[in-house]
Amino acid sequence: GGGPAGLMAAEVVSARGVKVDVYDSMPSVGRKFLMAGKSGLNITHSEPFEEFAARYGSRRPQIEPMLKAFGADQLREWVHSFGIETFVGTSGRVFPVGMKASPLLRAWIQRLTASGVTFHLRHKLTALLPGNSLRFLAPDGEVTVKAEAVVLALGGGSWSRLGSSGEWVDWLRQAGAEVEAFRPSN
Repeated sequence: GGGPAGLMAAEVVSARGVKVDVYDSMPSVGRKFLMAGKSGLNITHSEPFEEFAARYGSRRPQIEPMLKAFGADQLREWVHSFGIETFVGTSGRVFPVGMKASPLLRAWIQRLTASGVTFHLRHKLTALLPGNSLRFLAPDGEVTVKAEAVVLALGGGSWSRLGSSGEWVDWLRQAGAEVEAFRPSN
């Protein structure tokens, strides 16, 4: 998917010289990201690490090592790498100067495209097939793609008109994956 998780995975993998294709069911990437940033894009929090890590509750043991490698400070540095400054609001939340998501998303897509990432829009994933093959419903009909590796960044189930429908849960479970039930995160 072409949300923040999928785009970040594409950035990390393509930076290692791997050819990356991003498939998204919508006509453009980052739609929910743009909607979230409509009233001010909160990119992270500024509290001390212990408080920040505590936000992850029972998942903290799994998440904390990742936060130590790429936490709030590194995320701010990443935003700054696009020439976008950040500030800490009165709530302790961190925002880009200008408060909007669109400049960050545009710069990010440009960086990914320049690194060789290819975007396939209006490609709705309908099945995981044996041998790292994926089936999509695309504008020209059904398409099957064989991949060397697959990273799934499928979004939640919170806003279907922006591509976050959660339709993938049933077929992912049928493929044998363990999927936790959706819960509110805010």
